[in-house]
Amino acid sequence: MTLDRPGKGATMLWKFTLLLFCIRLSLGMTSVAIQSQPELWIETNYPQAPWENITLWCKSPSRISSKFLLLKDKTQMTWIRPSYKTFQVSFPIGALTESNTGLYRCCYWKETGWSEPSKVLELKAPGQLPKPIFWIQAETSPLPGCNVNILCHGWLQDLVFMLFKEGYAEPVDYQVPTGTVAIFSIANMTPESEGVYICRTHIQMLPTLWSEPSNPLKLIVADTFPKTWLLAQPSPVVQMGQNVSLWCQGPVDGVGLALYKKGEDKPLQLLDTTSIDDNESFFLNNVTYSDAGIYSCHYLLSWKTSIRVTSHNTVELVVVDKPSKPSLSAWPSTMCKPGKAITLQCRVPYTVLEFSLEWEERATFQKFSVDGDFTISNVEGKGTGTYSCSYRREAHANIWSHRSEPLKLMGPAGFLIWNYVLNEAIRLSLIIQLVALLLVVLWIRWKCRRLRIREAWLLGTAQGVTMLFIVTALLCCGLCNGVLTEETEIIMPTPKPELWAETNFPLAPWKNLTLWCRSPSSSTKEFVLLKDGTGWIATRPASEQVRAAFPLGALTQSHIGSYHCHSWEEMAVSEPSEALELVGTDILPKPVISASPPIRGQELQIWCKGWLAGMGFALYKDGVQEPVQQLGAVGREAFFTIQRMEDKDEGNYSCRTHTEKHPFKWSEPSEPLELVIKEMYPKPFFKTWASPVVTPGARVTFNCSTPHQRVSFILYKDGSEIASSDKSWANPGASAAHFLIISVGIGDGGNYSCRYYDFAFWSEPSDPVELVVTEFYPKPTLLAQPGPVVLPGKNVTLRCQGAFQGMRFALLQEGTLVPLQFQSTPGNSAEFLLHTVGAEDSGNYSCVYYETTMSNRGSHLSKSIMIWVTDTFPKPWLFAEPSSVVPMGQNVTLWCQGPVHGVGYILHKEREATSMQLWGSTSNDGAFPITNISGASIGRYSCCYHPDWTSPIKIQPSNTLELIVTGLLPKPSLLAQPGPMVAPGENMTLQCQGELPDSTFVLLKEGTQEPLEQQRPSGYRADFRMPAVRGEDSGIYSCIYYLDSAPFAASNHSDSLKIWVTDKPPKPSLSAWPSTMFKLGKDITLQCRGPLPGVEFVLEHDGEEAPQQFSEDGDFVINNVEGKGIGNYSCSYRLQAYPDIWSEPSDLLELVGAAGPAAQECTVGNIVRSSLIVVVVVALGVVLAIEWKKWPRLRTRDSETDGRDQTIALEECNQEGEPGTSTNSPSSISQGTSVELPVPI
Repeated sequence: MTLDRPGKGATMLWKFTLLLFCIRLSLGMTSVAIQSQPELWIETNYPQAPWENITLWCKSPSRISSKFLLLKDKTQMTWIRPSYKTFQVSFPIGALTESNTGLYRCCYWKETGWSEPSKVLELKAPGQLPKPIFWIQAETSPLPGCNVNILCHGWLQDLVFMLFKEGYAEPVDYQVPTGTVAIFSIANMTPESEGVYICRTHIQMLPTLWSEPSNPLKLIVADTFPKTWLLAQPSPVVQMGQNVSLWCQGPVDGVGLALYKKGEDKPLQLLDTTSIDDNESFFLNNVTYSDAGIYSCHYLLSWKTSIRVTSHNTVELVVVDKPSKPSLSAWPSTMCKPGKAITLQCRVPYTVLEFSLEWEERATFQKFSVDGDFTISNVEGKGTGTYSCSYRREAHANIWSHRSEPLKLMGPAGFLIWNYVLNEAIRLSLIIQLVALLLVVLWIRWKCRRLRIREAWLLGTAQGVTMLFIVTALLCCGLCNGVLTEETEIIMPTPKPELWAETNFPLAPWKNLTLWCRSPSSSTKEFVLLKDGTGWIATRPASEQVRAAFPLGALTQSHIGSYHCHSWEEMAVSEPSEALELVGTDILPKPVISASPPIRGQELQIWCKGWLAGMGFALYKDGVQEPVQQLGAVGREAFFTIQRMEDKDEGNYSCRTHTEKHPFKWSEPSEPLELVIKEMYPKPFFKTWASPVVTPGARVTFNCSTPHQRVSFILYKDGSEIASSDKSWANPGASAAHFLIISVGIGDGGNYSCRYYDFAFWSEPSDPVELVVTEFYPKPTLLAQPGPVVLPGKNVTLRCQGAFQGMRFALLQEGTLVPLQFQSTPGNSAEFLLHTVGAEDSGNYSCVYYETTMSNRGSHLSKSIMIWVTDTFPKPWLFAEPSSVVPMGQNVTLWCQGPVHGVGYILHKEREATSMQLWGSTSNDGAFPITNISGASIGRYSCCYHPDWTSPIKIQPSNTLELIVTGLLPKPSLLAQPGPMVAPGENMTLQCQGELPDSTFVLLKEGTQEPLEQQRPSGYRADFRMPAVRGEDSGIYSCIYYLDSAPFAASNHSDSLKIWVTDKPPKPSLSAWPSTMFKLGKDITLQCRGPLPGVEFVLEHDGEEAPQQFSEDGDFVINNVEGKGIGNYSCSYRLQAYPDIWSEPSDLLELVGAAGPAAQECTVGNIVRSSLIVVVVVALGVVLAIEWKKWPRLRTRDSETDGRDQTIALEECNQEGEPGTSTNSPSSISQGTSVELPVPI
């Protein structure tokens, strides 16, 4: 007895556990089903023959809704908008006919969109009951001992439900529920309960009328436990020394859990049923490398059972150490100056995900940066303190590195404040000295005119010294205030061409050889081939592919030598290509070998160029007889890879090429390449300030920076040095250099990198930046698969289709500087995978392709495609063109527009079962033309997306468009109160008067596609009020109306009414009849016309202050008595309702006279006046000529006076030069005889 009790206890525990699990399975799905899916059923008032009159009802499960949707056969839709929110609505079908048969479902509107559809109701031909649906209420197969509920939905109420099992003639159970669903329960599941079940219904009063059998349901008793799930918190990637929790969850309650590690037989930790109820988990403290591994979770069963346990998901725990610490430096220095900012630069020699900056004096301070630059401002001295930085990499985003060495920023305290004050005082004094020196210079220049020659020379020397001091001071100021970071302009040489050989004898290429030269620059005019650097072989004009062929034919001794080619442009010659060396008549050309500087512990690629396509390659090392590596035919070049560079890999290398088939014909070995591992600084940080994908003519700046100080930088393009910068000795912080290309050309693309060096060491090369110059090749096409709208967490593939093969592709996203992905393919297309997309992946994407052999010449950017990461399609917009109010018989186009590309659209008309469809639209517009519109076309329309791929994303309908057809009723009248012109800010009312009662009035405005407003007044008139009108309310208005009994069948348009919202009416027009020229004895009528009725016109004549005439009809008669009618006229008007407001004047109109007595009198007067003017001008010319003849004598007299003054100065100089010679004073010379000396002018 004692041995049996534990077994009985275990059996009771097992049954109790199964009972709990079965209850959970039975109740869990019920709640889920009730929450979202609506219920669809049939009601009829003919219980004996329900097909005579059918009404479908749709009921939302848990909430009221404002819209319901009935779908038939997945395409035809019927909308119901109840006047108030309700739980259920009805869809009358009527008598069942062949046109009504099909598959029906219904949906209801939720806050987030349409709900899941109901279960499918199949209506067949009249005389048959609808086919019931049959399902089991459980997530998984039932376990032994559980109770199972099987549900049968018969669609109609008061039916008899029969449950049949395969192999039994009689039903195993039946029910008569009050609703449309019957629940059959099978208690205590056993293997005997397994089998195939079906359900049928019949009418209670007519037991001979049966429905079709439901789809069969196969019931199988499960023999495995449900799967458990294991989750690591906070992440499966854990830092050394941290703690991690492993959460194990399973659907079976009341059962313990055990944690296992792969490779160990015994469980590491156990959790009993009480611990699971307390939401405890497996806990690993202070993890080390020994804790890394693969973990799984199993049920802990305390009884024996034949039910198997399924496989469990596993979690791989990765234990990593913190990455190495970065370097932190300050630019321009660690000294905070008032009003100046400091940039802290956190640097590491590899790409990271994010940098973080911490401030020790403030625990809550933390800044993040992608490029590692942090700007610190010293406002009120609050920027000083100790800083450190860390980073994290994309591979382990939750692991932050060790912190950098602390960096202290000091403020200008004590002596530093006095130093700052002193510097400012020196600067101010320097400015004062410059102003004083400028004044001295001006004084010297003024004084030199009155002093003797020697004193003038001395003062001139002083002036030169002063100007030199000023220039030196200005240079000193410029050096003090100049930038510390250099910016070096890159003078790009003409792109280097490419030289290669082709042959039609691959086994013996020397029998017929042709050399080809190709340039990356599209402006190349001609190519030149040179032999041995001096002998000119030939010139060839450039073809459309910017290349030229130089046939050599069969090789002879005269062909042996070194060849290279140049490309010629209009004003420049390119650098020579790589030298191609022909060494014999039956020997392949000598290849060229190169490699980047080797770095210990890193991968190294050795490049071997062989000139001919289809050749094999072999790499040799000195001291080793056999090749160390061999590659088959891979084109004209090959890359040999040394996976990890060590000391044993140092030495001299060379490469050779050979023909593809035996017996091999070999080339001469290339020149030796010496590989020596040298100690190097870490590689610099290299980037472009803008995107590396640029258009021709763009400005590109490369930034090369490093924490090391006082170093020089070198910029490389495709491995060749193109620019360098000198040491920045004035910069005490981190060094940096900016290399600038002012205007990028097609040939400037390529792979750029930089290095730095000092007296002792070089750095490692930086990561390359691929500069792509676009707009050379045709643009590619970019498509999204499966579509541009995707659920969060799913994958999207972007396929970029180019025009040429063997290109490299890049994927770009709008808003990011660096391309997201690169891919090189042998074909003409590339596929980019966006894995597990999120909301941040939404945006515009484009792609480009380019060739890597010729300066990264790229294509035009593809047309961008918008990727939406959402669970609901964005709402489209439906509008009509030219307007939604259309005259009878005209054409109209309904446009469904949305931001999603690559989808179709469905147009639906309210209360119609069919829908007009537009499939496979590749633009963002869907056009639905309606020609020869009639009364059948009126109604309410809406549209929605129809993607041509299978998508679970919810679709929401567009706005509702009311299409109105005019010309079916008499036209109304439209009036404006108080008038058609009002000032801004005032109120206006437009009154539309119809001829029929119970009408809906619609106000329209010219230029707008939709009606402005609709009203349903009780009488014959609608008042459309426009409060506080503005300038944009000006325009041409009209109105229509339609009867409520015949909606949207509208009247003709009313007469147009023009409205002005302005402080001053618009100007009128002024014209003359019959012409603007007076004829002898004839009058002219001036006609002033304005846009408004009920106005008074006034005519104005230039030269007269008061208005000349007033008129109500705008006609003014002008006569030309004594020539007073000639001149410029204008007119204006005022409204009788606003007599103080005048319009703007019209354009001027000129009236001229004709050849009559008055005209002749005017002509004679003009001739007299013109003659007097000519006489005065001639007299003035004679006077000027006389005065000009007198001018030389006056000029000679002035010269004699100036010469006398200069003679006095010269004699004084002679007196000082000859001692003992008497010199007359100026007074004596003036009293005695004057001595005339020649004075140079």
